[in-house]
Amino acid sequence: MTDRPTDPARHPDTAAGSPDIILPKVEIDGGSPAERISGPARYTVILGTLAAILLVVNQLFNLHLFGLTLIDGRYLYLLGGIFLALSFIIFRAGGGKGASPAWYDWILAALALAATAYLVATAQQNLSQGWEYAAPEQARWVAVVFFALILEATRRAGGLVLFLIVTVFAFYPTFAGHVPDPFSGFQSTLMEALPYHIYSSESSFGIPMKAFGGVVIGFILFGAVLQRTGGGQFFNDLALAMVGRYRGGAAKVSIFASGFMGSMSGSVISNVLTTGAVSIPAMRKTGFSARTAAATEACASTGGVLMPPIMGATAFVMASFLSRPYVEIALAAAIPSLLFYFGLFAQIDAYSARRGLRGMARADLPMLRRTLAEGWLYIFVFALLIFMMVGLRRETSAPFYATVLLLVVNQFLPSHRLNLRRLGDMIVGVGMGLAELTAILLGVGLIVGSFSATGLAGTLVNELVFLAGDNTFVLLLMGAVTAFIFGMGMTVTACYIFLAVVLAPALEAGGLNQLAVHLFILYWGMVSYITPPVALGAFAAATMAGASAISTGIEAMRLGGVIYIAPFFFVLNPALVGDAPGWEITVALTSALLGVAMISMALQGYVSLVGPLDRGALALPLRVLMFAGGFFMALPSTELIGLGYGETAAIGLALAALPLMSAWRAGRADDLLAATTTAAPATATGGDGGSGRA
Repeated sequence: MTDRPTDPARHPDTAAGSPDIILPKVEIDGGSPAERISGPARYTVILGTLAAILLVVNQLFNLHLFGLTLIDGRYLYLLGGIFLALSFIIFRAGGGKGASPAWYDWILAALALAATAYLVATAQQNLSQGWEYAAPEQARWVAVVFFALILEATRRAGGLVLFLIVTVFAFYPTFAGHVPDPFSGFQSTLMEALPYHIYSSESSFGIPMKAFGGVVIGFILFGAVLQRTGGGQFFNDLALAMVGRYRGGAAKVSIFASGFMGSMSGSVISNVLTTGAVSIPAMRKTGFSARTAAATEACASTGGVLMPPIMGATAFVMASFLSRPYVEIALAAAIPSLLFYFGLFAQIDAYSARRGLRGMARADLPMLRRTLAEGWLYIFVFALLIFMMVGLRRETSAPFYATVLLLVVNQFLPSHRLNLRRLGDMIVGVGMGLAELTAILLGVGLIVGSFSATGLAGTLVNELVFLAGDNTFVLLLMGAVTAFIFGMGMTVTACYIFLAVVLAPALEAGGLNQLAVHLFILYWGMVSYITPPVALGAFAAATMAGASAISTGIEAMRLGGVIYIAPFFFVLNPALVGDAPGWEITVALTSALLGVAMISMALQGYVSLVGPLDRGALALPLRVLMFAGGFFMALPSTELIGLGYGETAAIGLALAALPLMSAWRAGRADDLLAATTTAAPATATGGDGGSGRA
């Protein structure tokens, strides 16, 4: 089936190919809050950020600057304390960031630095004398102050919901003995619990902060510099040049651009608000309904956090939890991410074909040759980054080398060359991102510490396995629901850390692959961003598109339908996370891609390159058959169901045979109609892409 012209009568808001579509240059940097910080606050953030980065470089590269060689505890205290202090300069007590800090914000920042100085000075004593269990009186009161500052910083940076969750769990050791089973644990007094949170290597300064101080900070820095030096613009233009002229091209560009930027930023909401500012209007002008444009952006932004090579900060935290090289995590996440984006891409293509949408006019698109000529150096930077991570296995130092090369490259690109003002904005933007992440990680670390102090992590695992009755499917369903619920109130990284402590051990105890389990909880923790009643990503995009929030959320559930199903596929079949022989990975991936394509086309009611899945009373049954066929096609070969690839593929093809035949006949009829008429029936859809001739 070829692309068909769009009938203005059916799609009055479609302007594909019209000369008035002018795509604005995109600045995917989220820089406006940074630019609002001025005066002493701006210089404080710049100096603090530069000092922290210098500290990290000195520690990770073992430079011994000024004769400094820090033990891990002292290094993390100093790094965390700097960004904790900066969080009070950046985030306002009443919400939001930027603007001028109040007098009490400066006092809180000074208090954070004073407490940090004490922690740094006594780090060796803490280590040798075991202060997490027997801290002296003065150290206890410093711990109380630092604990309170962490909670306030978490509230400002993470929001009220995360603050309440962290607070309840942070104080949990003080009443753990009074909680009914299976949630009871060892109880501590208040003045025993708070020093444990601050001085233990299992709480605020445990695995999350160790990952941050080791590898996360380098990639956050690289992502921010890439955005500020024109990298976001280059990759957006590259996507437009490659797929912008095809049907649904604007949406397909959104998939590429939002996925790429989400992988770096790790934030669904900021990704929606930055890339969506360009992609949503472009989709609307090429015939997409407001809700579909918003839902597409929300799904693409959500999937970016799950996509290698960077995956926000979560991949590095996962690597620390599993004690595995980061490269293994990224490679394992590649196939699940491919399935999600392939499903989204297939739905967009089916949506566009069903509604007769065309791509953008070639005159409105950047030229591929010119785009590559102007920005090929960015590709070289990424090549260096990937070579150092995969080839040399130097994931800790790789982003710093890539960042230095990026700054050098920037000087050869006049349109994005940094001047002093833009350099200052970039440093402030980096500081804001790192301060926000530090405040959240310190807060979430309190949750991890509470489970460690009370011994709940081990007992809860046993209880969950007992409740599931050794039934793996029931355990997975319980895990999915748990991950979804906790994903509603936490950021991506915070949700993953919590679930890795509480839920992952239970699933692993059920005999499931460890790496697949951690990806499973990550995926289901992300579901809430496109699922009502929360659906923060979908609602943010709906606001930008002027669409109904709930209808956008429902549409996002359909477009992102693969995210609900794929985790069950790869957690039951380790081949889909690369943990199998090469031939099995190839077979599993091929069948999964075919199955995901069939599921996606069933959700849209159109088989790409073939035709629509009927339009009358048989439409719904044919969609159901197609969906079931796709499910069996993608269903993994596993001992739990007693079927191999051959059996599941045969069942899938048998179920999909009738829908495919119906779509082929409908497509032939449409082609014949198009050849014998000069105009399509003028059935108006109000721009919302309703039914009608496909």
